[in-house]
Formats: sequence, structure tokens, C-alpha cells
Amino acid sequence: MRTMMMAAALVLSACATTANGADKPRVMLETDAGRMVLELDLERAPLTVCNFLSYVTDGDYAGGSFFRTVVRATNDNPNPIDVIQAATPRGADDTLRPPVPLERTRDTGLSHVAGAVSMARDGPDTATSSFFIVTHDTPALDFGGGRNPDGQGFGVFGRVVEGLDVARRIQMSPADAGEQLTPPVMIRTATLIGEVPPECRP
Repeated sequence: MRTMMMAAALVLSACATTANGADKPRVMLETDAGRMVLELDLERAPLTVCNFLSYVTDGDYAGGSFFRTVVRATNDNPNPIDVIQAATPRGADDTLRPPVPLERTRDTGLSHVAGAVSMARDGPDTATSSFFIVTHDTPALDFGGGRNPDGQGFGVFGRVVEGLDVARRIQMSPADAGEQLTPPVMIRTATLIGEVPPECRP
């Protein structure tokens, strides 16, 4: 009986680990404003996660920055948002790798809630390396939302599990009339915690 109870406890423990996301890849961002840890949803947004990890593991974000802030209260748009946007040193239109297909929130079941990590883009299927962090719930960025005229939304692929306060501090940093941070907040390092998932290996 005792053995059965111990086995049941181990099963419950394993389930709890999965439910808490302990098996999901994580990336630590060290910035001039502090540390953030991003948990990536490989199961629901595999193409976007593997694309992001390819930039991380090659060191492409080191020396990049959070360069843009959008604050709902001052955003001159019918669909205001709360985000900070990052890029590699090559900028938001980084062409080092091919763009990644848009994994729509309609299909993934993810949404742009506070702490969501998502890909910046122009048209559908154009995202490369530039990503953004949502600081407050912003459904206008989801599929069918009005922020992008095409209504396709943006591709959420993870969430901030440590350092949302850092993201919010960056959001409220000085910026010019074009929403560009002055100065940008530098990304010192972006490091994968653990190994590259098998699904993302060549």
C-alpha cells in the first residue's frame, strides 16, 4: 500500500512539474535595467520558439537593446497598447535569417496578457528577430484585434516569469515623440537556461 501511495505521489509530482512549466525552455535576459527570465511555449508556438532560440544561442541579442516603448495612456492610436520592443544590434529589420511564419493566437490559444512575449512584424510571415514584451493586458494585439490593419494579430511565444517589474520600468523610461527610448536599454546577454530542445536542433 505504501509503495502504491509513493508511486501515486511521484505521478502527481511529475504532473505538477509539467503544469508549472518547468519543462519549458527559458531564456535569461541581462539588461542595463535588470534581469528578466522568459519562459517559451515550445508546444504551442514551436516555429517561433525555435526561431527565437536560434538568435539566442548564436549570441545575436548581446549588444542589442530595448529601443522602443509604447504607453497606452499616451499612444495616439485607436487601439493603444503597452509594450517594449527589442532588437539585435542589426536593428528591427534584421535579415540574417529568413522570416518565421506567423503562429496566430487564434491557433495557439495564447494571448497578449501582461508578461506575454511576442514577435514584432509588418505583414504576416515577416517576423525575424525583433520581439516585444507586453506590460499590461493588450487584446488588440491578438488575432482579430485592431492594432494591425490586417487583423492577423501577432505571434505570442512565451511569457515573462521573472522581471516583469523590469519590463515596466523600461516602458516608463524617457522616450522621444517617435516612441524611441532615449537612450535605448542595452541587452548585455541573452542566455538559454539548459540545453537546446531536440525540436529546435538542426
